[in-house]
Amino acid sequence: MKPTAIVLFVLVGILSCKQQPKTSVDGESNHPDYMEIGREYAQETQKVLGKNLKTTIQNEGVAQAVVFCNEQAYPLTDSMATHYKAKIKRVSDKPRNPSNKANPAELAHINTFKEKVAKGDSIIPIVEQENGKVHFYAPIITQSLCLNCHGTPEKNIAPDVVGHLSELYPQDEAIGYDVDQVRGIWSIVFEAEKRSE
Repeated sequence: MKPTAIVLFVLVGILSCKQQPKTSVDGESNHPDYMEIGREYAQETQKVLGKNLKTTIQNEGVAQAVVFCNEQAYPLTDSMATHYKAKIKRVSDKPRNPSNKANPAELAHINTFKEKVAKGDSIIPIVEQENGKVHFYAPIITQSLCLNCHGTPEKNIAPDVVGHLSELYPQDEAIGYDVDQVRGIWSIVFEAEKRSE
C-alpha cells in the first residue's frame, strides 16, 4: 500500500471508533429505558403525595386535605425531584394553582391524552429527548377519591371544602371532573445517560 493510503485507512479507522451510535427512546439501543425511569419517578412521587393526602383525609377530613395540598404538595414534589435529580411537576390545562398551568408543549400532550381516553385507546406515556435531556409526560387520571376536591361543587365537593378551595385558590379551575378523565399530566425532565466513548 502507498503511505497516503495507509494514513487514510488508519484515520478512517480511528474516527469510526469515536462515533457513538444514535440512541432512540424506544429501547432499541443499549441506553436505559427512559420510559421506565420516567414512570418510576412519577409513580413514586404520586405514592408520596397520595400516602400523605390519604392520611390527612383519614385523620382530619377532606377540608384539611386542601390545606395540606396547599402547604405540602410542592415541598414533597420538590424533595422527590431532588432525590431523583430531575425536574418533576404536575401541570394542567385547568390548574388549581396558576403556577401549574401547562406550557404549550405540555398542553399538546394533555390534549393527546384526552383524545385517547375519549376514544377508549390505551394510554402510553410520552418520552422525548432534546439537548441531552429526557422529557417524560404521563397522564393524571381522576379516581373517585379525587372528586372530593376536583369534582362538581355541591355534588361531589362538600361546602366546607368549596370554602377552603375558594380561600386558598381564588383562581381555581380544577373542578368539574368526573372519574377516568385526564386532569393533567406529570411533566418530568431528567438528564439523558451520558455514554462513554
